[in-house]
Amino acid sequence: MTDTDVERLPGMAAQQGVVWLRVALDVPLPGPFDYRHAAPLAPGMRVIVPFGRRRLVGIVTDVPAAPSIDPVHIKPIDRVLDDLPPFTPDWLRLARFAAAYYHRPLGEVMLPALPPPLRKPSAYEGQRSGAGPVARLDAKHAKAQAKTATPPDAAATVADDTDLAPVEPVLNAEQEIAVAAIRALRGFKPVLLHGVTGSGKTEVYLRAARDVLAQGRQVLLMVPEINLTPQLEAVLRGRLDAVAGPGSLAVLHSGLSDGERLRAWVRAQRGEARVLLGTRMSIFAPLPELGLIVVDEEHDASYKQQDGLRYSARDLAIWRARDRDIPVLLGSATPSLETWQQAERGRYLRLTLSARAKASQPPAVRLVDTRRLAMKQGMSPQLIEAIGKRLERGEQSLVFLNRRGYAPVLHCASCAWVSQCPRCTAFTVLHRGPGPGGHILQCHHCGYQARVPRACPECGDQDLQPMGRGTQRVEEHLSQLFPQARILRIDADSTRRKGSAQSLFASVHAGEVDILVGTQMVAKGHDFARLGLVGVLNADAMLFAHDFRAPERLFAQLMQVAGRAGRHAEGGEVLVQTGYPEQPIYQALLRHDYAGFAGPALAERESTGLPPFAHQALLTAEARELAQALEFLQTARDLPDGEMAGSFPTADAVTRYDPVPLRVVRVANMERAQLLVESTSRPALQAFLSAWSAMLHELPAASRVRWQLEVDPLEI
Repeated sequence: MTDTDVERLPGMAAQQGVVWLRVALDVPLPGPFDYRHAAPLAPGMRVIVPFGRRRLVGIVTDVPAAPSIDPVHIKPIDRVLDDLPPFTPDWLRLARFAAAYYHRPLGEVMLPALPPPLRKPSAYEGQRSGAGPVARLDAKHAKAQAKTATPPDAAATVADDTDLAPVEPVLNAEQEIAVAAIRALRGFKPVLLHGVTGSGKTEVYLRAARDVLAQGRQVLLMVPEINLTPQLEAVLRGRLDAVAGPGSLAVLHSGLSDGERLRAWVRAQRGEARVLLGTRMSIFAPLPELGLIVVDEEHDASYKQQDGLRYSARDLAIWRARDRDIPVLLGSATPSLETWQQAERGRYLRLTLSARAKASQPPAVRLVDTRRLAMKQGMSPQLIEAIGKRLERGEQSLVFLNRRGYAPVLHCASCAWVSQCPRCTAFTVLHRGPGPGGHILQCHHCGYQARVPRACPECGDQDLQPMGRGTQRVEEHLSQLFPQARILRIDADSTRRKGSAQSLFASVHAGEVDILVGTQMVAKGHDFARLGLVGVLNADAMLFAHDFRAPERLFAQLMQVAGRAGRHAEGGEVLVQTGYPEQPIYQALLRHDYAGFAGPALAERESTGLPPFAHQALLTAEARELAQALEFLQTARDLPDGEMAGSFPTADAVTRYDPVPLRVVRVANMERAQLLVESTSRPALQAFLSAWSAMLHELPAASRVRWQLEVDPLEI
């Protein structure tokens, strides 16, 4: 029977020789979509199908006995992509869970998780069956191996050279207890490894990974940011190759080229990669023999995707470990309050590393009260003096300021004009460039750039001045104070080019830098051997922020950056400049007391009904006019109160707040607003969201706005 014959057959009658398939596609429609084929295909197979006027790569999700629509409308698939085996049932379960929990179409979960070449029909056009990007990658890899093949005698020499084997450090008592406890686990168990900075959490990860590799299983080790992978990659290769074999490590993050990402993905799926080191995207990597998941710096906000499918990689790691019945290890010096509460309740096993592994004492923290000090470019006399002393001793200093650019705003003292983005309700940041005309004003929300005006646009005064300071201005001031010092700035501006971050950090580790100026990029995960002093500028900016999570973020940030000082020698020092030294956050920091911070913080969250004692979802909308966004949100809010109330059986357990504009209302000429819903019951909230999200697509106002539903938002 030909495809044309099938197209002419009416009704829902079963047809001999026709198999119905459901295919997930990366389109903003519920799906999956019905197609037909001449033979059965296993769920998890990729196919190329027609969709409107386009051809798309999709993933077969089901092989139903009958289609969901009239067969006369069902098109045949164009091609079966068999260059990779079908995705395994556990990978499909993970995708289905993410789609259901975050209320997104299944195709919008599955397809974006794949390396770009695996989801582009153009990568297969003109290729015979079985060919495609994977075949080309294999051929390229084989050719490269043939060119660089090691002669047999040389290979034997390297293998026999036991002096090349890295020496394992001796574990302290707390590390021994942690390793033994993890080794004794059987099946699923979340483990919080709460260790102060420098306590040797990585060593515990390595020992746990080695045990799992010895059992013939795979390990997924996740880190929050790309710039943390090179240092950890070198350690993993040196320590785990002896167990898993040379070349057993793969790295996966968004900074890779399409080919590099494809290679890592394929090696993980084939089981060639026994250890996968990656950022949040690696949670969706296919690992057929997965035996352990490690989430380093589990508290870090970078694990939450902020566009598209707004998932938490940490939360999905816990679900995936439960589904695979394996342990998941969550490591942090400053755990998220959600994780800490689970440990307090006994749902997570808590293992503590309370001392630094290298026998050095935690750095001494000093609070510099800035209220009565004569500051110079935001720096106190105490900090300037401390930097000078470290230079005399040949030690490194870190000046931490979580604000890039030269100055947050340019202003006119005559008429109070300030540099404003024409497309956003936000200031443009002054960035210093090479040469007198190289300075620019840039919006950090939409990317708008403009030259610095020669005179005030309002009154014509030519004496425009920068207000406040960013890392560029601090770097400039330090070079004036210490002209003999080697000063390096590491932030999002200085690390734009591929590989630049790795190169800059290498120069710090090599001792080629005396003073490091940096943002949150330098605050975590780096082991600077010669760093003796950390100075923190403008910490108070987060102290009174509107976001209820701001104190938690501030404490974690300060603890992490403080932990960079004195890791390899005694005498480490941290100076925190503040106008509010009496605040509990700073007092807990003085004692290096995370539990002393977390206890009152959780009590406050519980008394105010905030997470983790409530569960939230955020509906955001943006439109050309704010009124349109607010109208859509108000209509959405009122849905359970109208004639559709019967569709919301758990509505009484869900609080719906009024829609409000965002703090930064306009971004890129789009006006934004939000609507918060929350419940003390996660199942009640999920049931409500399932019914609610299905109806949002049908609202008349939905076509006039761009909207996004986010579950468990980190920023409100």
